[in-house]
Amino acid sequence: MTWLRLLRPGDWLLALGAALGVAASFPLLWQGGQGDKAVVRLEGQVFMEVALDKPREIVVPGPLGPTRIQVEKGRARVAADPGLRQYCVRQGWLSQAGEIAICAPNRVSLAITGSQSPYDSLSY
Repeated sequence: MTWLRLLRPGDWLLALGAALGVAASFPLLWQGGQGDKAVVRLEGQVFMEVALDKPREIVVPGPLGPTRIQVEKGRARVAADPGLRQYCVRQGWLSQAGEIAICAPNRVSLAITGSQSPYDSLSY
């Protein structure tokens, strides 16, 4: 802890400014932007692509039963799924490009795409 005594007030201000700069960059730089299309996949194959411009409902016939997807202006969600744990339903409304809800037991997924792709570890 002897090195802490060497820091001056200007050093603390610089460290605080750097921390604030990093914290401010997260919401500005690491988001995918607004989505413009919903891509529904069944067993890994594209089942349907729909624009997020008007309300509609899509029923996907999965192996366990039908999965119901709701689309509204600018967002989409899995409204009902026959899976036990309901993880994809709990995802809620998806609106940002790069967001995805996967109903693994029923082999159905819903992904939002847009003109601006988000950064993630897979695209690195």
